[in-house]
Amino acid sequence: MSFAEILAGTLSPDAGIREQASRALEGAEGENFPQYVLSLAQELASEGGQPAVRTAAGIALKNALTARDEARQEQHSQRWLQVDEAVRSQVKQGVLVTLGSEDRQATKTAAQAIAAIAATELPHNQWTDVINTLLQNVSSTSTGLKIASLQTIGFICETINPEILAAQSNTILTAVIQGANSEEPSQEVRYTAIVALLNSLEFVRHNFENEGERNVIMQTVCEATQSPDTNVQAGAFECLVRIMQLYYDKMQFYMEKALYGLTVIGMKHEEEKIALQAIEFWSTVCDEELEIQIEEENHDPAHQPERENFQFAKTALPQVLPTLLFLLTKQDEDADEDEWNVSMAASTCLSLLAQTIGNEIVAPVIPFVEQHIRNPDWHYREAAVMSFGSILEGPDPSVLTPLVSQALPVLIEMVKDQVVQVKDSAAWTLGRVCDLPIECIQLDIHLHSLISALVAGLEDSPRIVANCCWAIMNLAEQLGSAEADTCPLSKYYEGIITTLMRITESNVNENNSRTSAYVAMATLSSAGPRDTHPIVAKLGVAILDRLEATIVSLGQVVGADDRLALGELQSSLLNVLTNVSRTLGGQISEISDRIMTCVLQLLNTSSKQAAVSEDAFLLVGSLITALEGSFTRYLESFAQYLYGALQNHEEYQLCSISVGLIGDICRGLGPDAVPYCDQFMTILLQNLESDVLHRDVKPGILSCFGDIALAIGGRFEAYLDVTFRVLMSACNLSAGTASIDYDTIDYNNQLRVGIFEAFVGITQGLKADGKAQLVQPHVQSIIGFMSFVYNDQTRSEDVTKAMIGLLGDLADSFPNGEIREYVRAEWIQALVKEGRASARGSSIRTVSRWARDMIKQAAA
Repeated sequence: MSFAEILAGTLSPDAGIREQASRALEGAEGENFPQYVLSLAQELASEGGQPAVRTAAGIALKNALTARDEARQEQHSQRWLQVDEAVRSQVKQGVLVTLGSEDRQATKTAAQAIAAIAATELPHNQWTDVINTLLQNVSSTSTGLKIASLQTIGFICETINPEILAAQSNTILTAVIQGANSEEPSQEVRYTAIVALLNSLEFVRHNFENEGERNVIMQTVCEATQSPDTNVQAGAFECLVRIMQLYYDKMQFYMEKALYGLTVIGMKHEEEKIALQAIEFWSTVCDEELEIQIEEENHDPAHQPERENFQFAKTALPQVLPTLLFLLTKQDEDADEDEWNVSMAASTCLSLLAQTIGNEIVAPVIPFVEQHIRNPDWHYREAAVMSFGSILEGPDPSVLTPLVSQALPVLIEMVKDQVVQVKDSAAWTLGRVCDLPIECIQLDIHLHSLISALVAGLEDSPRIVANCCWAIMNLAEQLGSAEADTCPLSKYYEGIITTLMRITESNVNENNSRTSAYVAMATLSSAGPRDTHPIVAKLGVAILDRLEATIVSLGQVVGADDRLALGELQSSLLNVLTNVSRTLGGQISEISDRIMTCVLQLLNTSSKQAAVSEDAFLLVGSLITALEGSFTRYLESFAQYLYGALQNHEEYQLCSISVGLIGDICRGLGPDAVPYCDQFMTILLQNLESDVLHRDVKPGILSCFGDIALAIGGRFEAYLDVTFRVLMSACNLSAGTASIDYDTIDYNNQLRVGIFEAFVGITQGLKADGKAQLVQPHVQSIIGFMSFVYNDQTRSEDVTKAMIGLLGDLADSFPNGEIREYVRAEWIQALVKEGRASARGSSIRTVSRWARDMIKQAAA
């Protein structure tokens, strides 16, 4: 069978032929990779080949070079780089030649393959002439070759780290601008150039710093918004969105000269894809200005803010707001509710405007609401409700309270509207009202009618159900508390939960309505005050009945979709039981045997459903906390699943939850956890050494050492040496980690919290059994690392709190001057002072006051 026949087989409607062909391709890839990629390139470049086969060859070639998973991508890259240079050159020549083909689908897949090769080779300073080759093509008289080459440049710019292409940004930009220019006769070339420009915007930062070059770029994009071709127009507006994201600080001149007018006109365009991008432009303006507001709130008053807020949104309000309100009325009653359309985009933009400019949004919106809230045309009724709901986040509660009081009776009535879109928006707006500070709602006047409307809405269509559940959850979170004796919602608990149980009896989960109902039950359970606990206990039994029934029905499920749906249901039931357990505490013992039987059965059968296993483990964690030492009777049966999850590095979230469970077990069992600690410590130490385990699990492992030490006290001495070696190694790793991006900074802060929590648990545990002296040889190293972290400007509040707590524990453990020379350091006094300056009532302030007293005694 020829290579072309194998590729054709992968496209066959016959499943057997497709499977046989796919196996043949995989075999060819594994047996002789260089020949495999060369054959693919030859089939792609073959002008006599079938178009579908050429496309399949191009896709297979791209897939041989790319992967979504980082580790797999690295393997693919290394495999390609090890192919003989002569073979690679032949492949590259083949795909480059294909760019000139008349077959547009072949040229597109060739462009993707070239980008994949370039992404592999350019970082290693190989194939450095590819950009020049493509730029020469752009100057060609062949429109097809010009389009294909611009498309390739766009794919490369989209794929590769901007720094790698920065040196060639001038030549790339020149070619792209040339293609996007208004003088370009082919609108298809122009559109392809605009897309390439969009993908290259991130690495032309140097060009944007130059006013002359920036003017050329902006003029080209603005002129493109006036193109007769709608694709070019939409692409140009999408460029403006990205430019605003990347270069907000350079936009003042262009906003005043052109962008205010262009974008408002664009928002009114009858072509939806153009209007959507023009609306997105203003949503992006709001996103940027919200970010600047946050930066201004957090910046040091002694220094100038990094960015200036030009208040584009506030300035444009008189032009933008009327357009958005008009667009809210452009709903399509036949549209799919998940389909992104102009009215949904306008609602989102209006919501962002309200967050950005606050109180000033209210006065111009309310007249629109009042004018249309009872309009006989449902489009205007729904728009009025949606506009009111969209401005509820941003303005001060004091401004919103009288408006909410006035609007609530109308909104409650509108949940019964004859038109489903109006009912849906009314229910959503009630959810937003319930998410406001509770003082905005006059509970004595409105609560009863509000609850009645929401409970009635639970029996409505699925989209209404989901929003009513959200509103109930928001009310429960604000009004309820498991620590309180009662709350205003208490008398409604039984009715709400009875309705929620009734509507979840069916197997229908349209619009996630059933899942939303279970989440509402879980929220009501966690927020239930003491007078609702009998109702919550009754709910727990009913939910457990349902969970047991799902296990019985598991053997009858055949299809993958049905199995997935059953898994989602089981996860929902487990989540409710978890919150019931947390609320009831020790009372859960009445059904704990049944719960653990279910959990063990699920863990036996849910090997392919990681989410179910994770939720089952979270339920076990809540049981451990509730039952404490009484959980021991289940531990032997559960241990095999716990150890298995700890060693399951592929399902790292399950592994992370399992690490947390060890902490729960140790806290719950205290000294009785000793028999299990050898196994716990062995697996945890192995996990720390693993190169395969996701790094996010490792800070939790360090914290877990502290939980174990705190539980078993002086007996932790057996693990002390190895634990301190691991912790000091983690300190060195943290100190040597450069703050290159937010993810790295965030992870390093998590790592430091884990380190400090481990030291806290060890110090407290050993002190409790009179063995604090075992820590003393390590105090200098511990405080040295803390000194380093103190001077790190990326230190988070959680790290600060953990450090202060550790300093207090060390001082408390050595009160007689043993560590006097260390705790007298000026930075320690400054750190504690920083903590004491935190918000009144905050936990860090409380810890700091205690630590100050301990340190004062230890330094005396």
